[in-house]
Amino acid sequence: MDEFALIRRFFAAPAQGRGDVALGIGDDAALLKVPAGQELAVSTDSLVAGVHFPPDLPADAVGHRALACNLSDLAAMGATPAWVLMALTLPEADEAWLEGFSRGFFSLAKQHGVALVGGNVARGPLNITLTVQGLVPAGTALTRAGASVGDLIYVTGNPGDAAAGLALLQKGKADLQHPCVRRFAYPEPRIAAGQALRGIASAAIDVSDGLFADLGHLLEARGFGAKLALSRLPVSRELLGLHPEEQAWALALTGGDDYELCFTVRADRAAAAESTLQAAGCAVTCIGAIESEPGIHCQDRKGQLRSYPRPGHRHF
Repeated sequence: MDEFALIRRFFAAPAQGRGDVALGIGDDAALLKVPAGQELAVSTDSLVAGVHFPPDLPADAVGHRALACNLSDLAAMGATPAWVLMALTLPEADEAWLEGFSRGFFSLAKQHGVALVGGNVARGPLNITLTVQGLVPAGTALTRAGASVGDLIYVTGNPGDAAAGLALLQKGKADLQHPCVRRFAYPEPRIAAGQALRGIASAAIDVSDGLFADLGHLLEARGFGAKLALSRLPVSRELLGLHPEEQAWALALTGGDDYELCFTVRADRAAAAESTLQAAGCAVTCIGAIESEPGIHCQDRKGQLRSYPRPGHRHF
């Protein structure tokens, strides 16, 4: 099966009923209609086998993760997903693997109304590069740079679960029904939460490399620091069932692969943020506040400062 037959069989799906796709897969470029009054949010990311996921992860989970990780960037901007381009490098045209991969990919794409509108297929080590595009009303996008001293810091969901799930997979305990393993294999981008935070959050970032590292990026945008209360970290019962509390804190801060949102809110908007996300079905926890002194200062239950030297995932 050559690359053109492969594309036709596994990836030439309808454009999810989107009327804004003037021309999709099959030409030299896609033609897309950006509605008036909307800004285009664009992000690209690559997933490499053995770096971003275990090579033996089920194919449908790889397809789901590839899209979910990219959609998480749109969630952090408050954008509504619209279109995606895929550059797929494969060591071989394994039809069973491609069937699973495309099933996982298109299941999540359908859930969020995303149309695959083009890309490329080539032979080589397994690598999935996606470019996602979303729409956000002009002037309303969330960014990393809006926080101020005194703003409260929130995180959605339960950071640390995915890192614990990956550790189980790496130990050969590949029970995809375990909640932590599922959090790694099938992350859910916080699209609805990001949209709900427009006009409420002062700054936002998605948590992909670890809460400690990604909060650090948000702080660097303004040269501020933060004080976190470790006892407020929303570690799950499943995580505490695998690790003692202090190790669970470390995983929640440095583990990565959570694809949650970390965001800041003025104190007088905190109640609005909490009620809005609860209405959107998203758990959210206040874990600290923005300070003028640079650095992230973590306090334990006794008020003692804790150090976390691992900065989260780094490629180099």
